[in-house]
Amino acid sequence: MSTTQSERLRELLEPLVTSQGLDLEEIAVDSVGRKRVLRVVVDSDTGADLDAIADVSRALSAKLDETDAMGDAAYDLEVGTPGAERPLTEHRHFVRAIDRLVKFQLTEGGDLVARILTVDEDGLDVEVPGVKGRKATTRRLGFPEIAKARVQVEFSRKDSKKDMKEEEEA
Repeated sequence: MSTTQSERLRELLEPLVTSQGLDLEEIAVDSVGRKRVLRVVVDSDTGADLDAIADVSRALSAKLDETDAMGDAAYDLEVGTPGAERPLTEHRHFVRAIDRLVKFQLTEGGDLVARILTVDEDGLDVEVPGVKGRKATTRRLGFPEIAKARVQVEFSRKDSKKDMKEEEEA
Protein backbone atom coordinates (compact mmCIF):
# COMPACT_ATOMS: atom_id res chain seq x y z
CA MET A 1 0.00 0.00 0.00
CA SER A 2 1.45 3.36 -0.93
CA THR A 3 2.00 5.98 1.70
CA THR A 4 -0.40 8.23 -0.17
CA GLN A 5 -3.20 5.63 -0.02
CA SER A 6 -2.48 4.99 3.65
CA GLU A 7 -2.63 8.70 4.44
CA ARG A 8 -5.84 9.12 2.40
CA LEU A 9 -7.49 6.21 4.20
CA ARG A 10 -6.41 7.55 7.59
CA GLU A 11 -7.73 11.04 6.76
CA LEU A 12 -11.01 9.54 5.57
CA LEU A 13 -11.57 7.03 8.38
CA GLU A 14 -10.06 8.62 11.49
CA PRO A 15 -12.87 11.18 12.03
CA LEU A 16 -15.45 8.37 11.90
CA VAL A 17 -13.50 6.24 14.38
CA THR A 18 -13.01 9.23 16.70
CA SER A 19 -16.72 10.09 16.53
CA GLN A 20 -17.40 6.59 17.90
CA GLY A 21 -15.17 7.32 20.93
CA LEU A 22 -12.30 5.17 19.66
CA ASP A 23 -8.72 5.72 18.51
CA LEU A 24 -7.57 4.61 15.07
CA GLU A 25 -4.45 2.58 15.84
CA GLU A 26 -3.57 1.03 12.49
CA ILE A 27 -4.66 0.69 8.87
CA ALA A 28 -3.29 -1.99 6.55
CA VAL A 29 -4.26 -3.23 3.11
CA ASP A 30 -3.12 -6.78 2.40
CA SER A 31 -3.57 -9.00 -0.65
CA VAL A 32 -5.15 -12.36 0.08
CA GLY A 33 -5.36 -14.36 -3.10
CA ARG A 34 -7.29 -12.25 -5.59
CA LYS A 35 -8.93 -10.14 -2.91
CA ARG A 36 -7.64 -7.32 -0.82
CA VAL A 37 -8.30 -7.01 2.88
CA LEU A 38 -8.51 -3.63 4.60
CA ARG A 39 -7.64 -4.16 8.26
CA VAL A 40 -8.53 -1.38 10.67
CA VAL A 41 -7.37 -1.61 14.28
CA VAL A 42 -9.22 0.50 16.87
CA ASP A 43 -8.96 0.89 20.64
CA SER A 44 -9.87 3.20 23.51
CA ASP A 45 -8.86 3.84 27.10
CA THR A 46 -11.66 1.52 28.24
CA GLY A 47 -11.24 -1.01 25.44
CA ALA A 48 -13.56 -1.66 22.52
CA ASP A 49 -16.38 -4.15 23.00
CA LEU A 50 -18.10 -6.05 20.19
CA ASP A 51 -20.94 -3.54 19.93
CA ALA A 52 -18.50 -0.64 19.50
CA ILE A 53 -16.54 -2.58 16.88
CA ALA A 54 -19.75 -3.46 14.99
CA ASP A 55 -20.89 0.19 15.07
CA VAL A 56 -17.58 1.55 13.79
CA SER A 57 -17.40 -1.22 11.17
CA ARG A 58 -20.80 -0.21 9.76
CA ALA A 59 -19.80 3.48 9.72
CA LEU A 60 -16.50 2.74 7.97
CA SER A 61 -18.15 0.43 5.45
CA ALA A 62 -20.74 3.08 4.54
CA LYS A 63 -18.05 5.76 4.15
CA LEU A 64 -15.85 3.51 2.00
CA ASP A 65 -18.87 2.60 -0.19
CA GLU A 66 -19.57 6.26 -0.92
CA THR A 67 -15.96 7.04 -1.88
CA ASP A 68 -13.41 5.54 -4.25
CA ALA A 69 -10.70 5.29 -1.58
CA MET A 70 -10.31 1.52 -2.16
CA GLY A 71 -10.76 1.68 -5.94
CA ASP A 72 -13.02 -0.58 -7.97
CA ALA A 73 -11.46 -3.93 -7.01
CA ALA A 74 -13.19 -6.11 -4.41
CA TYR A 75 -11.96 -5.99 -0.82
CA ASP A 76 -13.00 -7.18 2.62
CA LEU A 77 -13.13 -4.85 5.61
CA GLU A 78 -11.91 -6.25 8.95
CA VAL A 79 -12.21 -4.12 12.06
CA GLY A 80 -10.67 -5.31 15.32
CA THR A 81 -8.63 -4.44 18.39
CA PRO A 82 -4.85 -4.65 18.84
CA GLY A 83 -4.87 -7.99 20.65
CA ALA A 84 -3.39 -9.31 23.85
CA GLU A 85 0.31 -8.91 23.08
CA ARG A 86 0.10 -5.50 21.49
CA PRO A 87 3.22 -3.43 20.90
CA LEU A 88 3.31 -0.20 22.87
CA THR A 89 4.30 2.66 20.57
CA GLU A 90 2.32 5.69 21.74
CA HIS A 91 2.08 7.40 25.13
CA ARG A 92 -1.60 6.37 25.37
CA HIS A 93 -0.61 2.72 24.86
CA PHE A 94 1.62 2.83 27.95
CA VAL A 95 -1.16 4.50 29.97
CA ARG A 96 -3.60 1.78 28.91
CA ALA A 97 -1.05 -0.86 29.95
CA ILE A 98 -0.78 0.31 33.56
CA ASP A 99 -0.76 -2.75 35.85
CA ARG A 100 0.17 -5.03 32.93
CA LEU A 101 3.35 -7.05 32.53
CA VAL A 102 5.47 -5.73 29.64
CA LYS A 103 8.65 -6.90 27.93
CA PHE A 104 10.90 -3.94 27.18
CA GLN A 105 13.80 -3.97 24.74
CA LEU A 106 16.13 -1.26 25.97
CA THR A 107 17.99 1.10 23.65
CA GLU A 108 21.31 0.32 25.36
CA GLY A 109 20.72 -3.40 24.85
CA GLY A 110 19.08 -6.10 26.89
CA ASP A 111 15.51 -6.89 27.82
CA LEU A 112 13.51 -6.13 30.93
CA VAL A 113 10.21 -7.71 31.94
CA ALA A 114 8.33 -5.53 34.41
CA ARG A 115 4.86 -4.36 35.42
CA ILE A 116 3.92 -0.75 34.60
CA LEU A 117 2.96 1.16 37.75
CA THR A 118 2.64 4.78 36.56
CA VAL A 119 3.14 6.76 33.37
CA ASP A 120 3.87 10.47 32.88
CA GLU A 121 5.15 12.65 30.02
CA ASP A 122 8.81 11.66 30.54
CA GLY A 123 8.57 7.93 31.14
CA LEU A 124 7.22 5.29 33.48
CA ASP A 125 7.75 3.62 36.81
CA VAL A 126 7.85 -0.16 36.67
CA GLU A 127 7.97 -2.99 39.14
CA VAL A 128 10.59 -5.60 38.34
CA PRO A 129 9.57 -9.00 39.76
CA GLY A 130 11.95 -10.50 42.30
CA VAL A 131 13.73 -13.74 41.47
CA LYS A 132 14.64 -16.62 43.76
CA GLY A 133 12.71 -15.31 46.76
CA ARG A 134 13.84 -11.69 46.46
CA LYS A 135 11.37 -8.84 46.70
CA ALA A 136 10.24 -6.95 43.63
CA THR A 137 12.00 -3.64 42.98
CA THR A 138 10.82 -0.45 41.31
CA ARG A 139 12.66 1.24 38.49
CA ARG A 140 12.21 4.40 36.44
CA LEU A 141 12.38 4.12 32.64
CA GLY A 142 12.51 7.22 30.47
CA PHE A 143 10.87 6.89 27.06
CA PRO A 144 14.25 7.39 25.29
CA GLU A 145 15.53 4.25 27.09
CA ILE A 146 12.81 2.08 25.48
CA ALA A 147 13.49 0.70 21.99
CA LYS A 148 10.42 -1.58 21.93
CA ALA A 149 7.75 -2.65 24.37
CA ARG A 150 5.12 -5.38 24.16
CA VAL A 151 2.41 -6.43 26.62
CA GLN A 152 2.86 -9.99 27.87
CA VAL A 153 0.03 -12.47 28.34
CA GLU A 154 -0.37 -13.68 31.92
CA PHE A 155 -2.40 -16.83 32.47
CA SER A 156 -2.14 -17.19 36.23
CA ARG A 157 -1.43 -13.76 37.63
CA LYS A 158 -2.15 -13.39 41.30
CA ASP A 159 -3.66 -9.99 41.99
CA SER A 160 -1.95 -9.22 45.28
CA LYS A 161 -4.54 -6.68 46.53
CA LYS A 162 -7.47 -8.94 45.61
CA ASP A 163 -5.78 -12.05 47.03
CA MET A 164 -4.95 -10.29 50.30
CA LYS A 165 -8.54 -9.13 50.67
CA GLU A 166 -9.87 -12.65 50.02
CA GLU A 167 -7.44 -14.10 52.58
CA GLU A 168 -8.55 -11.57 55.20
CA GLU A 169 -12.22 -12.45 54.62
CA ALA A 170 -11.56 -16.21 54.91
